[in-house]
Amino acid sequence: MLHEVTEFKKDLPVSASKSKYRKDVQQVIDQYNLKYVLAQFVDIHGAAKTKSVPISGLDAIEKKGVGFAGFAISGMGMQPHGPDFMVKGDLSTLIPVPWQPGYGRVVCEGYVNDQPHPYDPRYVLRKQVERLEEKGWTLNTGLEPEFSLFRRDENGKLKLVDDSDSLDKPCYDYKGLSRSRQFLENLTEALIPVGFDIYQIDHEDANGQFEINYTYSDAMNSADMFTFFRMAAGEIANDLGMICSFMPKPDPKRAGNGMHFHLSISSAESSNLFQDDTDPSGMGLSKLAYHFIAGLLAHGPALCAFCAPTVNSYKRLVVGRSLSGATWAPAFIAYGSNNRSAMVRIPYGRIELRLPDAGCNPYLVSAAIIAAGLDGIERQLTPPPACNENLYTLSLQDIAARGIETLPQSLKEAVQALQADPLFREKLGAEIVDEFIEQKSMEWVEYSRHVSDWEVQRYTEFF
Repeated sequence: MLHEVTEFKKDLPVSASKSKYRKDVQQVIDQYNLKYVLAQFVDIHGAAKTKSVPISGLDAIEKKGVGFAGFAISGMGMQPHGPDFMVKGDLSTLIPVPWQPGYGRVVCEGYVNDQPHPYDPRYVLRKQVERLEEKGWTLNTGLEPEFSLFRRDENGKLKLVDDSDSLDKPCYDYKGLSRSRQFLENLTEALIPVGFDIYQIDHEDANGQFEINYTYSDAMNSADMFTFFRMAAGEIANDLGMICSFMPKPDPKRAGNGMHFHLSISSAESSNLFQDDTDPSGMGLSKLAYHFIAGLLAHGPALCAFCAPTVNSYKRLVVGRSLSGATWAPAFIAYGSNNRSAMVRIPYGRIELRLPDAGCNPYLVSAAIIAAGLDGIERQLTPPPACNENLYTLSLQDIAARGIETLPQSLKEAVQALQADPLFREKLGAEIVDEFIEQKSMEWVEYSRHVSDWEVQRYTEFF
């Protein structure tokens, strides 16, 4: 992303005698008056973790690394008596942090004993990207993050930022969009100067829910960008006295916060190997794309664990409709032409995986997508016929009669599916998959022990 940042002030003078770093890096430091750099990585949940490094120590990020106590970080598979967890970053990823003047950010990956750490999610994605590169391919992903805006009332309870955002069908509502424009504009104007090609902003289908769309990129850069997007959204909202939530299902009656992945593969010869205008189905897909889809469907239940990684995720994927008429989230393992009720939608000539939610780890989801898709390609799998019906309106009996399976309906079911599918341990690494399974199994147990307000109200004097 460095070239996208430095283009804004190309005439900035850089003195070779004063430059400690190579010219492009020094230009960003001077242009934005950087005094500190955040050495940033993510934990197993995809949450951003950082250390602040004075600009004088920038070299250490790239050469020696920045040290962390690995046991203190979720999912790094380390013990308190183990070695340090070191993160190293490529200085070409240096960009300013617009909402935090004087700060920059470098994207890092984890090392232990000077070796890449198999529990680091970005490293896991890198290994899958290398599998594509061996074939001369690049997976391009376009992410569509949805989020909800809240504030806390005097009792500390969450409520919508805009009390007037109360329509039964609020999608694309002008008033709802306009009355939250301060946050949306602040976020957009912070992201554009650091390389986000934002092309539209809209009010989504739930009250207080929005989506900001930006141009696709290669899978690694897309994951880096989404991580930065969540960092920006959280802090800019906090500065305005708001909470920007990427919780998958904050309102039980409204559509949840998804993050659809638009997918295509490019090569030196073609910008989109998934597109074939001679496709007799009219969906514009190549044989390669159909094999990729078949891989996604074949591993759908296990893939669900990465794409919908929280207890709350399955309140979004539940069978049934929301108050506005549709959940916009898939519950069934199917694909179809422009079918938004299926797990995989086909906008002409590319694939949209609608399974992931905004609370996912983008590195692990991208890695799992590559593993599943390549499995479909390498085994020449063929998907079943496309389903172009509104699956929301069909009964479970009708769904079963069409040979369509239901996605896991709880985190426990998804984790069990991941345990039963050997592909991801083989391709992503047994270390991180086993750690992910353990973390999510513990989350399910903790949730199972929780006593909700609904239970207290229902059962306190029930008997």
